[in-house]
Amino acid sequence: MLNDINLLEWIGYIGSVLVAISLTMSSILKLRWINLIGAAIFSVYGFLISALPVAYLNLFIVITNIYYLYKLYNRKEIFKIIYSDIEDSLVKYFIDFNKNDIGNIFEDFQKQEKQSLLSGEESVTLLMLRDAHIAGIVYGTIKDDKLNILLDYVLPQYRDLKPGDYIYGHNIYIFKDRGIKQLCCKTNNIHHQRYLEKMGFVREGEIYIMKI
Repeated sequence: MLNDINLLEWIGYIGSVLVAISLTMSSILKLRWINLIGAAIFSVYGFLISALPVAYLNLFIVITNIYYLYKLYNRKEIFKIIYSDIEDSLVKYFIDFNKNDIGNIFEDFQKQEKQSLLSGEESVTLLMLRDAHIAGIVYGTIKDDKLNILLDYVLPQYRDLKPGDYIYGHNIYIFKDRGIKQLCCKTNNIHHQRYLEKMGFVREGEIYIMKI
């Protein structure tokens, strides 16, 4: 059956699939980019088969995506880090509300959090705000000059590396001021592993480490 599909039909199928995939994206940025590419391919398909309503509709979608991508990349956002406590009611609510997604990234977080609270270890809890909205949280325990990051979570709609760059790039002094010289993080989630590598962490065995 696949052999009976000609090149034009393949172009139409590819465009349709990309548009459909874009609608499953939780990240607005990814949605716009994939939808733009899919609509562009589908617009070309429309012109090639002389289906002008299809062609012009998807061309309009392409232009719309370009407009909103321009706005996204040029929007001035305000980031802020709030020092908090893992026992703070807002922090507890945020973690509980997102516990399923957090569990996919940090499988042992709940157990590790309880252990850290029982041991009375010194800890760091940072809420990351983006335009006054909570975008994510970093929580870890301090031992000697190392911060063992038990939770480094960002809401899906904010996963464009900006929150991470803000805390691990522009505001790394937050950790230095606490005498921390090394950040350590362990996760089995492949997407979070790639994120850590982009932030500058280096893998050593099962642990990702950033020396500061």
